[in-house]
Amino acid sequence: MGSAKNNSSAARKARIAEMQRAERARERRNRLLTVAASVVVVAGLVVGGVVLVNAQSDSTNSASDDAKNAGDSGRFTTGADGVRTWKGDLARNHVEKSVTYPMQPPVGGNHNPVWLNCNGDVYTSAVKNENAVHSLEHGAVWVTYTAAAQKADVDALAAKVKQTPYSLMSPYEDQAAPLMLSAWGHQLTVKSADDPAVATFFSTYVQGEQTPEPGASCTGGTMK
Repeated sequence: MGSAKNNSSAARKARIAEMQRAERARERRNRLLTVAASVVVVAGLVVGGVVLVNAQSDSTNSASDDAKNAGDSGRFTTGADGVRTWKGDLARNHVEKSVTYPMQPPVGGNHNPVWLNCNGDVYTSAVKNENAVHSLEHGAVWVTYTAAAQKADVDALAAKVKQTPYSLMSPYEDQAAPLMLSAWGHQLTVKSADDPAVATFFSTYVQGEQTPEPGASCTGGTMK
């Protein structure tokens, strides 16, 4: 009787021991799986982080490249007469693609091989920067205005442009003031068409000393 009890007790202990060994084995396997999963997750985060950083870097580089593709470097300085003059380099390469300029409207930089007609041409819709910059290279003055400009001023400036070879005019909504005049490397904001600075700007910069290609044509280009 006692022997049977002892045998039963021993068997039960053996089963318990076996169950404990199995449980410890499962725990080890679970720990290994957890560690392995953690390694995979960490590796994924590292790789993802690298990819994200690279992507952000590529995006930043791309934006930087866009900002530089005008080929310009420098900054504006403002004279006593209010004329802002670009101090630095203005590139003059011919490019087929669109250009991001560091100023609006642009006063120089890489530009389209075809200039915008600027023989007293008045455009009633926006023109392409790249063609207008080529006109500035030929010595033109570019008059631009926003929707905030007074109609009387727009009409008066249009009349002046029509009477002036090597000038052009177009709307330009991205500029900082309602009325602006631009030449190669120079820019002026005026309050009205009868501002004396308008006549001075025209007489100084239409085929002025700043012109990179004096005498180059303002006809035979493109109308837009």
